[in-house]
Amino acid sequence: MEFLERLIKDALPRIRDFRGVSPRGFDGHGNYTLGVSDQSIFPEVELDKIKRNIGFDVTIVTTARTNAEAKSLLSEMGMPFSDRAKEPAARSRLIIR
Repeated sequence: MEFLERLIKDALPRIRDFRGVSPRGFDGHGNYTLGVSDQSIFPEVELDKIKRNIGFDVTIVTTARTNAEAKSLLSEMGMPFSDRAKEPAARSRLIIR
């Protein structure tokens, strides 16, 4: 849980031009996988000790039975899905008279 929190709150926002993670990373059984192309997005990585950029995959295994349940769970935990920014605009409107 600590890693997931650091990923969501600290590391992902440090990605240049970050607009959210893809909602297509679900496997059909409630698990989500995303690729990180550079380990230096984590603040605890010392940049002067890095010889080359290393990427890795993160798989989040949940007890959700469906992708929709898993996405809802991860959204509630703060996972910034790229389509999340589009949803509130469709649900709410501002009316000025």
